[in-house]
Amino acid sequence: MRALTLLLVLLVPLTASAQITFERTYGGPWKDKGYSVTQTDGVYVVAGHTYSFGPGGSAVYLIRTDAWGDALWTRTYGGSGHDCGYSVEQTNDGGYVIGGYTSSFGAGSYDAYLVKTDATGDTVWTRTYGGSGEEYGESVKQTGDGGYVIAGHTDSFGAGNDDVYLIKTDATGDTVWTRTYGGSDDDYGYSVQQTGDGGYIIAGYSASFAPNNELVYLIRTDALGDTLWTRTYGGLGEDHGYSVEQTGDGGYVIAGYTESFGGDGEVYLIRTDALGDTLWTRIYGGSYVDEGFSVGQTTDGGYIIAGSNESVLTGNIEVYLIKTDADGYVQIGGDSYEIPRPEYQYLAQNHPNPFGSVTTIAYSLAGPTKVRVAVYDIQGARVRELASRAASAGLHQVVWDGRDGRGIEVGSGIYFCRLEAGEFTERDEWCCALM
Repeated sequence: MRALTLLLVLLVPLTASAQITFERTYGGPWKDKGYSVTQTDGVYVVAGHTYSFGPGGSAVYLIRTDAWGDALWTRTYGGSGHDCGYSVEQTNDGGYVIGGYTSSFGAGSYDAYLVKTDATGDTVWTRTYGGSGEEYGESVKQTGDGGYVIAGHTDSFGAGNDDVYLIKTDATGDTVWTRTYGGSDDDYGYSVQQTGDGGYIIAGYSASFAPNNELVYLIRTDALGDTLWTRTYGGLGEDHGYSVEQTGDGGYVIAGYTESFGGDGEVYLIRTDALGDTLWTRIYGGSYVDEGFSVGQTTDGGYIIAGSNESVLTGNIEVYLIKTDADGYVQIGGDSYEIPRPEYQYLAQNHPNPFGSVTTIAYSLAGPTKVRVAVYDIQGARVRELASRAASAGLHQVVWDGRDGRGIEVGSGIYFCRLEAGEFTERDEWCCALM
């Protein structure tokens, strides 16, 4: 028997010494999944899909629980085809709006699907959006005017195979306008948020703007969905942005997945300024595949990331929750790091960066070996060797004080670090900026 599993680690104070934590499963004899959860008045609402209940192959599945995770009611929505809910949010009237896709209704094989319910989950209205091809709604938010904005992808409209699809509706779900973004290849939108000025920020991935790979794709629009700027982030592998949030300073934080840096696939966190220019990037994970699906800025200025982690020991997929400081670092033994696991080799970005007097460079070794760590200038000339010794497996760090091998202070500029560990060699793609 398969059931939808919802794992929530909750810190909800009841008394000075009591907190609520729980683990619950919901569903029936077939495949049921939860894709989105929101807290409303101390209780929880989960959206996903179910093959166990409903009239068709799969139905949109909505579950409302109490504060302990016990189901208060469940609802299904859809028709005789396949229908799924990817995103849920409580609306200003106390009801809910669910974004996803449907093959039961609409103009094409799959259409973006919007379901509006009252506070008890009963349907108020439904809408579909799309053309003769396939459209998916991956993220929905209620906008300041009481309407809705939906981000996803379409192959009915736009310039390429699939384009990012943005739909703005009024309060009854009727289309106000639609926009597409992308190039000649596949471009997907996974997350949308209305920005402080009434525009929108969309995160996803693009295969249109780099040869033979996929990049994190960030699109900033005005209130009418017209593009203000776009940015891409990543390397030579596949890199996806699954969640974006505007930060308190007007910049953005993006969580997703990278194959370009680290191991087989890592949680990818990107922090940008208000124009989308990179302030820093971080990766977290181990030897197997790890992904970040949701990110939020916390009250202390740090970030919380929810995702999945493939266990090194069992190979099982587990819930992965990461809390960082304001610079994206996690405290390990009193020192700040990204989270490279000790079982694989990795060179982390220096911290702080930029720096004035000293900076720390962390690296991880898979096993005991001889290591060499050196700093190079932007022309590739070696400035200073920081380590040349035998080292054990695990995390290590070295400190650079901004001096060359003769003890002379180097000038302000951009420098790179290189790690050699046995036959393994990695140059830090992020720079050490000396002020």
